[in-house]
Amino acid sequence: MKHFLILILLTFGACNSKKDNAVSKIKKPNPEKVIQKKLSGKEVISELEKLGYFNLTCESELDTVKANFEKAYTDLNFFQGPMRGETLNFMDNRYHSVDCEELFEVGGLTEYLAQVKQTFDKLRLELKFANEKNQQDQNSWKHSIELNGIEYIAFDGQFSDLNWGIAYVNFIEMLNAELRRQNSDEQFYPINCGNDGMFVLLTPKQLDFVNQNYPIDNEHPTTMSNWKSKNGI
Repeated sequence: MKHFLILILLTFGACNSKKDNAVSKIKKPNPEKVIQKKLSGKEVISELEKLGYFNLTCESELDTVKANFEKAYTDLNFFQGPMRGETLNFMDNRYHSVDCEELFEVGGLTEYLAQVKQTFDKLRLELKFANEKNQQDQNSWKHSIELNGIEYIAFDGQFSDLNWGIAYVNFIEMLNAELRRQNSDEQFYPINCGNDGMFVLLTPKQLDFVNQNYPIDNEHPTTMSNWKSKNGI
């Protein structure tokens, strides 16, 4: 009898324990979903400034650049600033436009290296280019150049529909290799390729900020691995 009462008490206690656990689970609030507050245009500019985005912009053009970035964000949710006059040179000295067809063709590589050298100069880094070499036949082309004494491949392979994209990727990757060699935490990130292609210089924190506050699409910077995957390179 005594054993029987003990068994009943144990069973009753176990049931209550299970019930308490069940109630505890029911009453436990669901974790709140973190929703990031949309920043105002002025807040975006303030955050970009804190992250050093405008530190390559000339002082005389700084107000214009900030105002254009704020307007582009507010009106279009777009990450891009103004160009200088009638040129294709961006005032922030981080963005670069590129005609990928021209980049791929003879003469295009040195033209765009000269353009990007201005950004390297702003960073107080070296970008010397020399010894451009071409080996071409009807079906293939090997194109190389030396940057700061190191040979890089601009293009090497059979001609195909991917020519422009491959040249674009190789161009950005050779520039990023030189930035890493000179201990810079800045890297160029691809945006798009074509006759109106673009890429932009960012730190990892700046890229994170752009990805968190602007659309993730073909009009905004992404990692090279993502860009290659999306474009079949």
